[in-house]
Amino acid sequence: MKRKANKNNIIIMLMSLVMVLTMVSLLSNKTPKSISINDFEKIVETNKLKETVISPRYNVINISGAYEKDGTVQFYEVRYPFSESKINELTEILVEKDSKLVISDPFEANFFTDIILPFIPYVFIFGFMFMMMSRSGGGNNKAFSFGESKAKIQGNIKVRFSDVAGAEEEKEEMQELIDYLKYPKKFEKMGARIPKGMLLVGPPGTGKTLLARAAAGEADVPFYSIAGSDFVEMFIGVGASRVRDMFKKAKATAPCIIFIDEIDAVGRQRGAGLGGGNDEREQTLNQLLVEMDGIDENSGVLIIAATNRDDVLDPALLRPGRFDRKVTVGLPDIRGREAILKVHARNKKLADDTELHNLAKRTPGFSGADLENVLNEAAILAVRDESGAIEMHHLDEAIDRVIAGPAKKSKKYSEKEKYMVAVHEVGHTIIGLKLESANMVQKVTIIPRGDAGGYNLMTPREEKFTQSRSDLIGMITGYLGGRVAEEIVFDEISTGAFADIQSATKIARSMVTVYGMSNLGPIQYENPQGSVFLGRDYHMEKNHSGEIGFEIDKEVRRIIDEAYEAAKVLILEHRALLDSLVEALLEHETLTSEQIRRVVEGKDPFSDDKVVDVEITEEITEEKTED
Repeated sequence: MKRKANKNNIIIMLMSLVMVLTMVSLLSNKTPKSISINDFEKIVETNKLKETVISPRYNVINISGAYEKDGTVQFYEVRYPFSESKINELTEILVEKDSKLVISDPFEANFFTDIILPFIPYVFIFGFMFMMMSRSGGGNNKAFSFGESKAKIQGNIKVRFSDVAGAEEEKEEMQELIDYLKYPKKFEKMGARIPKGMLLVGPPGTGKTLLARAAAGEADVPFYSIAGSDFVEMFIGVGASRVRDMFKKAKATAPCIIFIDEIDAVGRQRGAGLGGGNDEREQTLNQLLVEMDGIDENSGVLIIAATNRDDVLDPALLRPGRFDRKVTVGLPDIRGREAILKVHARNKKLADDTELHNLAKRTPGFSGADLENVLNEAAILAVRDESGAIEMHHLDEAIDRVIAGPAKKSKKYSEKEKYMVAVHEVGHTIIGLKLESANMVQKVTIIPRGDAGGYNLMTPREEKFTQSRSDLIGMITGYLGGRVAEEIVFDEISTGAFADIQSATKIARSMVTVYGMSNLGPIQYENPQGSVFLGRDYHMEKNHSGEIGFEIDKEVRRIIDEAYEAAKVLILEHRALLDSLVEALLEHETLTSEQIRRVVEGKDPFSDDKVVDVEITEEITEEKTED
């Protein structure tokens, strides 16, 4: 980019120089006044001529010069029809009047005025067009370089594995590749073939790109970075040409790492889609497969690709000899989240009482990018409040902002509507408190956020890799708690449970059709991924008849009805607690888990007596002991 800017500056300087020279040349020449033949003959008779020049041309005789009149010098130009006799006649007359008479050679050309000067406007026009083409699109639209690779090479990368947290196993897998790039002879002696390619798979924001950059930084090798979409163009063959050019450059600078981000943009299964295949994309993929086969076993070129849609990749891309190793970069657990928070908190000024471990407990399901965003939002809030450091209430607000958006404190609604929202949110809270399989309540508020009139932060009691049937039933019951509370208190229901019903129905249907957790048996009736040949996103593959579809609907209804009745029993049993929590919520608008526990124990939620959460305390102690 810097070289491109220098090139544009040179062009601008040259154009400015030509312009200045042209203006100087034009100003240095005295502009003559065209006069008639009669006026010229009068001037010859009555005035003193100076520097007269006769210039015979193709069909005219051009006479120019100067004469003195009233003490001033004036320039003139006159033209006569061309003839030999006229030239001789004018010469005889003017020789007597002007001793400096010059007769120019008709075949002698003025180099500047006759040759260069006519081309100057064209130089400006073409120079301006070239400059605009080079600058259009930030310099990326190169008119004559479609086939060149768009991979950006980076050297001396500062990112290291110490900057990547929450992915210890993934870093161990990458370490072998780093050792190969540093010490290839060690693997050759053992006869080991290092993988040519590594595919990083995981949800967005989990650190796939960061891992690849850290690997290049640890190995201290050039790092070629390109997105899968940069290969695909509207012209067939351009993407394949870019693949060839990229591998050619990489082999010239080996050992190196080529990182292809979002490889699914170019590596999708061939022949898939509603309209068939895409010729340009498939040619690009074919060339990528050929180039990966053409890499020598110890050439020092390592390819790392990242995607969150590995299910749509072409099988030929994933076979041994191409992308040999597949590493799943998943969402971090509580220890991983705490480590990620510590990495991103290095340049943040946190208050002394800030507990990153407690913050990690409140953010299950957050990716590394989400956690970085939480700390950044908290820092912005601290600046807004003009605080000296980021405090815990800033972090709490940041979590809420990331999940549900900023609080709409200026939004006003009626007391009846406010009361209904409080009852709804406390309904979720009662289920979280009294049902063992439901999620725990961390915070409840009736301050609107996003599209919601209230907000309830509920987290799992413990993080699990798999979920049992009772866990899913508990989640459905928790979602229905708000709707049940509205019905019990008001004998009326509202649209506030829309998102809750949607989530509960989705879980119940997955239990029946995907997980086999119903009376229909352990059979998968629907494939949530759909068929790749129909575009996946436009169709869900159904492996059942219409009769089974009717049975599926009945099973989904049965699960929802049972959870609804269970929620109603719990809320009716603890109706007094519901009223107490609603009263406290209407008064304070926001209650944390500790304040909710105070209400459960019959205390003032904002009293000075600190209530110790035994369950949380034991969990923290156990995890610190394991560490």
